[in-house]
Amino acid sequence: MTISSLTPAELADDRAVGTEIGPEIELRSRISVELVDHTASDLGVIRAARVSTAGEEAHREERGDAYMAGLIQYLMRSRHGSPFEHNSMTFLVNAPIFVIRHMMRHRMWSFNEESARYKNLESVFYVPDSDRLLKQEGKPGHYQYVPGSEEDYELLSLSASTAYRAAFREYQQMLDAGIARELARMVLPVATFSTVYATCNARSLMHFLGLRTNRADATYVSHPQREIEIVAEQMEAEFQRLMPLTHASYERCGRVSP
Repeated sequence: MTISSLTPAELADDRAVGTEIGPEIELRSRISVELVDHTASDLGVIRAARVSTAGEEAHREERGDAYMAGLIQYLMRSRHGSPFEHNSMTFLVNAPIFVIRHMMRHRMWSFNEESARYKNLESVFYVPDSDRLLKQEGKPGHYQYVPGSEEDYELLSLSASTAYRAAFREYQQMLDAGIARELARMVLPVATFSTVYATCNARSLMHFLGLRTNRADATYVSHPQREIEIVAEQMEAEFQRLMPLTHASYERCGRVSP
């Protein structure tokens, strides 16, 4: 969705009279995660575990799926976690800044993020799609989320786009005046899209998934914000593809990281 742009003169008039028309912006609901690199496999878990008894021969061993599934299940169930750390997955994440901050909260990632000190940010901002649950009921820690009405969604979209246009207009005016990017960026909202490289190992990822997905069959049921759950779900799909035996064992053990 794109909001129409104005000339500089029209922007100045718009700013003076406080109308809701502003610079061109893009409203985006899609949050994307792409696996860009990895060294992750079930065999890597087996070799890391086997080195304790087989020494250097562990690195040359080849094991069938039945053996690997049994050993991985034992490691997962017994919470012998270190064999799940000898791998990496690197994801390219494009998401609103507030979602990126949710990821940083876990202190498990190696991060490189798009920098508003060194480049001008694009006028791309987050709005949820129309099936996003909009209303929150209950006490902290026991919230229930329920749908909003069509009018609620229209209000959210209008309020957000009005604020985004105003913020980006001020950001652009400061840049045009020669204000340093690192200062001009301070007016932009946390709904501005950012891009990061994020790297972790399977053990850390399983912990992240346990907290950032809502699964009724989990030992510890979590209730994450939907936007960070979208990131987690896409990462889990790649994890399951790369390490199917490890993922299956993780599921059987209640989605608790070893």
